[in-house]
Amino acid sequence: MARTVKSWLQLSLKLVNSTIGVTGIAMILYSIWMVRAWQLDMDDSSSDHPKFSLSWFIHAFLGIGITLCAITCLGHIAARTANRHCLSCYMVVIFFLLLVETALITDISLNSHWEKDFPEDPSGRFDDFNHFVKSNLDTSKWIGWLLVLAQGCSVLLAAVLRATEEDQGRKYDTEDDNAPQRLPFLGYPVQPFPCGIVDFPLALQQ
Repeated sequence: MARTVKSWLQLSLKLVNSTIGVTGIAMILYSIWMVRAWQLDMDDSSSDHPKFSLSWFIHAFLGIGITLCAITCLGHIAARTANRHCLSCYMVVIFFLLLVETALITDISLNSHWEKDFPEDPSGRFDDFNHFVKSNLDTSKWIGWLLVLAQGCSVLLAAVLRATEEDQGRKYDTEDDNAPQRLPFLGYPVQPFPCGIVDFPLALQQ
């Protein structure tokens, strides 16, 4: 029964964690498309038009996608091995990611001029992405809530799997070691009395 529960938890963690990986792959593909579009714009632009390097938005989008893919790999390794240290590291990373997302959502919700907090994007990709999100606001909200829900479920499943591993580890340690004798109704281990061997001298013959 314990193995069945453990296998189900591992499979569930892998499936939920795959949602984060799909999001990261989509962001990487979109970043590659933006780089390709930027190259075409540079080839079609005149010589008088100033050349500029890749914008911060493309770098940030690509970096976030790679980070999400790396977190997904860590989650799959933790779910596969069910190692307590890997699960703890995965939970800390996901929890930190949730904190960052919460801070961003709070800033966007409370600050009406949040766009001015970011540096200017000469490529215009940030404005295009912002316009796309606003024009598809309902779909963007559903995708965002789905991603946050997947991260929350990942933390919950990882915590349950880690607790299961701890219980099994304690059980194995108890079975391997010899259980000490205990006093009835108290549960305290009985400490053996110190004993020694005393050599008595032979009685002197009268």
